[in-house]
Amino acid sequence: MAWHSTSTHPASLAVRLFLELGALGADAWAGWHLASGGWRYPLVVFLPLLAATLWGVLNVPGDPSRNGEAPIPVPGPVRLAVEWTVFGSAVALLAAAGATVAAGCFAVLLVGYHLTAYDRVRWLLGRAPIPAAVRSGGR
Repeated sequence: MAWHSTSTHPASLAVRLFLELGALGADAWAGWHLASGGWRYPLVVFLPLLAATLWGVLNVPGDPSRNGEAPIPVPGPVRLAVEWTVFGSAVALLAAAGATVAAGCFAVLLVGYHLTAYDRVRWLLGRAPIPAAVRSGGR
């Protein structure tokens, strides 16, 4: 069951892309500002890489807001938790690094996006669990 409402509107997808890229940038920026000495460079690379990896591989099969593929298939509620963790950690890291205005703005955008993309949130919450054939790659 696909949706054809607010969450697939080009403006909504653009906001989501901005949030995704913003989260990665916030992770790198916070890694630089929270660490000192030899830890700065590894954190600038590791934090966004971790977020991007989680974002890219833990997917719900058939998610029409993505390419529909799922390298590691997960139920919808797990995917939603991944999204909120990636976005929420960006807000928390910005705040911890002293960028409280940026953290607040990002949080407001995040809440606004999820309120307007309620149809996607509802769809994800209804996607559980992953059939065994999908988990094992159809074998």
